[in-house]
Amino acid sequence: MSILSSKFLRTLCLAAGGAALLGTLTPAHAEDSLRQQQTEACKGDALKLCALAIPNEKKITACMERKKDKLSPKCRVFFDNKPASGKKTPAKKH
Repeated sequence: MSILSSKFLRTLCLAAGGAALLGTLTPAHAEDSLRQQQTEACKGDALKLCALAIPNEKKITACMERKKDKLSPKCRVFFDNKPASGKKTPAKKH
């Protein structure tokens, strides 16, 4: 039973560390308010779905794009943007 406890403790520490790191990613400038809104909307999803990618922002983004169907509605808004060409890309079947 101590293995489960240490595994849970490790996950909890990773999540807490990730939350602290995501908090430092929030810019303080007014022109970055969209980014701040995204961070606020997606922080919980990043911790829940992509904790192992933290603190690498590119890996977090890629992970969340792969798991778009599992994102909260507030966060999904930031990942639903279509490419500028207007072409829809078919979803990959797994």
